[in-house]
Amino acid sequence: MSIVQTQTTSFKKELYQGIHDLSTDVLKIALYTGNANLNAETTIYSSTNEVPNTGTYTAGGSQLTGVTINTSGYTAYVNFANVSWTGAITARCALIYNVSKANRAIAVIDFGADKTSTTTFLITMPSNTSTTALIRSSN
Repeated sequence: MSIVQTQTTSFKKELYQGIHDLSTDVLKIALYTGNANLNAETTIYSSTNEVPNTGTYTAGGSQLTGVTINTSGYTAYVNFANVSWTGAITARCALIYNVSKANRAIAVIDFGADKTSTTTFLITMPSNTSTTALIRSSN
């Protein structure tokens, strides 16, 4: 399978089409096993190879909160609050997707290897800057 950290190609196109409004749409993040096939070609959320329901994690993942959209120079960037679930969870990657827009894929996060927790599975978002934010666009 193929896991590649990226903004999806469909998301980039859909931004220009005015489909997404990250400041008002409901965005979620779902966790996946190492068998997932998530990369630039991913277009929509799918439960295939999603981690099983366990602890507070349920299919579809959790809603992202604390969405902030900023600019600096020629770069626009988006960041989110950290997200966590309790329980025994093993995940290799995550998908951010837009529930408000037919579950369209936004970005794939590659953890680099399986990550396992027995109590709290935490995704710490990067700093909210034009060079480190999770989602950013520049010329």
